[in-house]
Order: sequence, then C-alpha cells, then structure tokens
Amino acid sequence: MTTSETKRRDGERGRPNLSHRTYYINRELSWLDFNARVLEEALDPRVPLLERVKFLSIFGSNLDEFFMIRVSGLRRQLAGVVEAPPDGMSPGEQLADIRQRLLPKLDAATACWKKDLRPGLAAAGIHVLDYEQTRNQQRKLLRRLFRKEVFPVLTPLAFDPAHPFPHISNLSINLAVVIRDAAGERFARLKVPSSIPRLLRIPGEEEAESFEMLGLGSTGTSNFVWLEQVISANLDLLFPGLKVLASHPFRITRDADFEIEGDEASDLLEAMEEVVGQRHFGSTVRLEIDTGMPERIRNILTTNLGLAPYQVFASEGPLGMSDVMEIARLDRRELHDPPFSRTVPSVLAGADNIFSVLRSRDLALYHPYDSFDPVSDFIRTAAADPDVLAIKQTLYRSGPQSPIVEALMEARERGKQVSAVVELKARFDEENNIVWARALEQAGVHVVYGLLGLKVHAKMCLVVRREGNGIRCYVHLGTGNYNPATARIYADIGYFTTDPAIASDVLDLFNALTGYSDKADYERLLVSPHNTRNEIVRRIEREVKRHQKEGNGRLAFKLNALVDKACIKALYKASMAGVKVDLQVRGICCLRPGLPKVSENVTVTSVVGRFLEHSRMYWFRNGGQDELLLGSADLMPRNLDGRVEVLFPILDERLKRVLRDDVLFLHLRDNVKARRLLADGSYQRVVPPEGGPVFDSQLMLASGPRPWHPEPDSAERPAGVRPRD
Repeated sequence: MTTSETKRRDGERGRPNLSHRTYYINRELSWLDFNARVLEEALDPRVPLLERVKFLSIFGSNLDEFFMIRVSGLRRQLAGVVEAPPDGMSPGEQLADIRQRLLPKLDAATACWKKDLRPGLAAAGIHVLDYEQTRNQQRKLLRRLFRKEVFPVLTPLAFDPAHPFPHISNLSINLAVVIRDAAGERFARLKVPSSIPRLLRIPGEEEAESFEMLGLGSTGTSNFVWLEQVISANLDLLFPGLKVLASHPFRITRDADFEIEGDEASDLLEAMEEVVGQRHFGSTVRLEIDTGMPERIRNILTTNLGLAPYQVFASEGPLGMSDVMEIARLDRRELHDPPFSRTVPSVLAGADNIFSVLRSRDLALYHPYDSFDPVSDFIRTAAADPDVLAIKQTLYRSGPQSPIVEALMEARERGKQVSAVVELKARFDEENNIVWARALEQAGVHVVYGLLGLKVHAKMCLVVRREGNGIRCYVHLGTGNYNPATARIYADIGYFTTDPAIASDVLDLFNALTGYSDKADYERLLVSPHNTRNEIVRRIEREVKRHQKEGNGRLAFKLNALVDKACIKALYKASMAGVKVDLQVRGICCLRPGLPKVSENVTVTSVVGRFLEHSRMYWFRNGGQDELLLGSADLMPRNLDGRVEVLFPILDERLKRVLRDDVLFLHLRDNVKARRLLADGSYQRVVPPEGGPVFDSQLMLASGPRPWHPEPDSAERPAGVRPRD
C-alpha cells in the first residue's frame, strides 16, 4: 500500500478517511469542466446554428465572471494564509491548473468560431466580416460612418514621459496604437466605445454606394463588421500628419469581487453604490491580446498593468467573444430552437380570483414550461384586492424592468403594508437593485437592504388577506428569482400554498429579516444559516438507518452545485451503507462518484441544454414515507453559512409524486443532454442504449403535458389535494 493509500485509511478497521484530499474534486477545476460543457453545446452540430452562437457567447461571459471573481480571489489568497479547500490544492496550484486546462478550451472556442460557426452563418446569409473582407463601396460607407458617429466619441491617450499610462476599463476592447513622428515611435491607447454596437451592420457592396446613412444599425441587412477593425482602418483621421505603424486589440479583466465590512457601512445603500463604482478600478487579473501583438507592445502592457506571464492569454480570434450574443439574437426562427407554448394551469386561466383557487389546493409552476404570468398576477391581484392587508417580498435579481416591483409600489399607493427585502449584494445586479430600492422607498414601501454579513437569497412572497373566517396567508416560494425575463430561460419551480405552518414560518422569517430575531428553528422550513446543513445531513443519516433496517434506501438530489464537505461526507457514508444516491449537479461538483468502497452507489450527471437548469430538489425515500424539499439553497458553504436560504417541503401528496416522477426522475433519465461524472473528475456524455428509449428531458417537458397542473374541476381533485376551508 502506498503512502497516499495509507493516509486515505484510518483506524485498524481500514475505514476510508473521508477527509482525505483525494476524495474531493477542486471547485475551480470543476467549474471549468462545467463551462467546457457549455462550449460543447456550441460545438454540437445538432444544436441550431444561432443557439450554438449563443452558447459560445455564454462560454465567454462565464469566463469573464470566473476571472473577475474566482481567479481574483485565488490571487488575493497568494498573499495570505488561507485554509486549504477539501482537495488540498494551494492557490498557486489552482492558478497553474486553471491556465493549463483553459488554454486548449480557448483554442477550441476560437476554432469553433472561425472554422465552424462563422462559415455556417455565411451559408445562412449572415456574414460576419473582417474589415479586409469588405469591398470598396462598403469601405467608403464605413469611413463616412466613422467620421459621423464614431470619431466624435473616441479619445486617444498617449503614453510617454509626459503622459502617464492611462486607466483601462474592465472588459473594454482597446487598441494599442503605434505611431511614428519626428521623434520616433510613440504608443497610444484607444478605447473602443461601448456605446456603439460592437458588430456594425452594413449593406452589401451593391447597395453601399447609394445607401443613405440613417445611423448605426439602421440597415436591416445581415452583414456585420467588427467595430475595432473599422476604427483601426481609419486611425489616420485620429493621428493626422503622423504615420500609423500598427494597432493591436487587447482587453483586460479586473477584480470585481468586493465585500463590505460590517463596521464600514453605516448606510448599506451608499456603501453598495461605492462598491459598484470600484469595479472599474480593481486590480488586473487577465490580459487578452491578439497573437500578432509584438513582444515590445505586450511588455508595455504587462509592465504597466503589473501582470505576470501566466495572466496573459493570446488568441487568434476576436477578443471578447461574449459580444457575439448580438448575432445570436437575430430574428431567424429557422436557426433557433423551435418555439413552444408556455402554459397557465387551467384552474387559473378560468378563475375569477387566484385566491379562491389557492384556498382549495397547493399549486406548482415549472418555468419556463409554465408562464411566469401567474406569479406576476398573484402580486398584482394582491395589490388591487381591497381585502389584502400586507405583502412581504424578497427581491434578489429582479431585472431592469420588473412588473413585480411595480405591483409592490401600486400596493403601497393603495394603502397596504408592503415590505421588500432587496438584496443589494446580488453580484452584478447591484445597480438594478439600487434603482429599485430607491424607487420602492419613494413609493413608501418599507425596504430592507439585505443583512450585513449575509446575502438574502431566499425566494419568498407572503400575502396577508382578511377573509370571512379571519386572516389567511398566501405564500409563494420558489427556486428562482422573481424575474420574468430569466424565467423564460431558467428552469425553476414555484410553489403556492396556504399551509398555516409554512405561512407562520415565512412570517417569522420576514420578521427576522426586517427586525430582530434569534429564531433558529422553524416548523416546516429549513433556513440557512441556521439549520439547513444539519437538517440535510440528518435526513441522509435517517435514510442510512432505514436502509439498514428495511433496505431499498435511495436519495435523489437535483441542484446547481455540490461543494460542502460535511454534506459530501454524509453522501459518501450513505453510499458505503448501500443507499443508492442519484445526483444531478448542473455546475460544480466536488464529490467523486464511483470510488471503490466509498461512492460505488453514487451517480452524478449534469444536464446542459436549451434552458439553464436552476431548480434545487432534495428527495429522500424515507422507507416509502418520502420527503421532497425544494428551494433556493445549493449545498455550498456560501449557501449554508453565508446566505439566508429557504428549503420548503412539498406537502401535497399528488404534487410530491408528480414532481418526483415527472420532473426529478425524468431529468435523471436524460440521455441526450446529460453528461456523467467519472471518478477521475472528467465527464462523459450519456448516450441512449442502442435501440432503447431516448430521453431529452427539456424537450419532453417543453412538448409534453404538464402533469403537475391540477384538474380544473375541484370535484375531481386527486387524492392528497385537500381543501383548506
């Protein structure tokens, strides 16, 4: 037995030491594997062309956020003493492995664009041109456009002993311009303005000569050219009398992960406004350059930006590929996924009042297969209903246009008590949330800006209504945000209930968020940071005990990320006891399945497809008395210790069965968009057995019935769906 194997065992009985690093996959490397699965969708010829472009854009934007948050965090750890992650990798080791794994994926993304997607777009009549590919009349038109609409917003910044090195904005496209005057070579930086579309639409050569320029993007043609290349071709107008020798595009990524210390924030709203502004000035963590950039220009940039060689990434393709989302949004239906109907349960479509429906039954909606309108209508109806006394709401990512927020303001105008917990620290949505927080305050809504030291990530809405027999509370809980836009692409479950115990728990939690409370135990809900980890582990241990007595133990979890060491160890112990564990983890998974005598009974899959799998579902067989929990919490330390999260039980027996069988288990059977995690940390695409059934879970849900919808006639209410009056 090797030294490593010896360390993996403890005690005379040879039991595995489940704290040993070899049992855990590194979080950052697991995330890179997730983003590689996103790239696979861009590479897959079975995916419609513009959807492939979309996935390539997402691959790029995901990387931007990864460097701004995760890589910047690792670099800060280099300078201090940090607790090693469960896998034991040091910050330096992680940074080295990140670069090693990322380089071939970047090459694959570039090749995907140049050799596959761009030719495919051209064959479909969508031409994304390099400037060199434009023709004479198109270039004349572009020069006129440059003079009229681009030139006025450009500001070249010199760099020499009289001019300090200019500040370079986060994620901006820039040109390093080399010019020559009587004194010799000079260097200037030119920022490509973000106020102008990165991809300029231009007419064909035949139409360009007679084309009357009405402004950027005014042509409806499908010819595009890169803005930075147009600027580069017209630099003589910016540097008159000088010889422009060359220009080279580059792009930097800055540290955007800022935390507010509790003793530094007397006013959380003002503190967040300051933090948002700091993102433009964080330290540089990545420099992206064109492979043609000369060494001397690269050295100017790296020296003045304070970068090490491993922070520089050279590419042959256009920088900032997230911007190809402009192409992905083109209205070419034949090049997109086929449309499908987002449904509304018939009991709601035919109801005069949503409250009358919810009094008699619990109700589940599965977005995007179900419309988000019933959620918006629920709050709008509450705002207008004279019998509604109060509305309490959490807001995490509401988006720039929010019918939910508008309904809350209307409710306040109608004299109702309205409380909104607006999480200002929702990363990259801070500006939207600051705007909404101020608007809600001005409308008279009682606004709480989250909590210092904790993010409020729970998805809750509580409506308090006066009815003939007293006060009744209507509750909506969900796995996703109150955002109609993301509800069209994120797969999330929302749950309506009037269960008194759940309503009481939600009311207590809102009181804790808006006031003061030491309450840690709730009757129905699992609430982070109080008891979620302990309750999940307790339920796993309960499954082990029942399996040892009765057999047939099984757990099935669907979530976004599995990182927490205590939860992973509990799942390992369940597997070692013979419990079957099925996990579907869309993103990061630090558990290693398939390890002999440790995780042989664990399977892990990940579904990456048309919709972003975002729901969290935790099912425990519990000897046939099964339990299904849904909610906002992934099994990560940040969710369990650093956020206010809620997991809630599905109490309705019919809904529980349907959500288990027709949602959770259906996703687990996916053999089209699923990849299986192997013990070595790699992923392998799941394929249908030869001649066997094909399960594309997202396609089946989009095109099939909605079994979680109730029957419209309450007289035919299935067993387990009970009236509450």
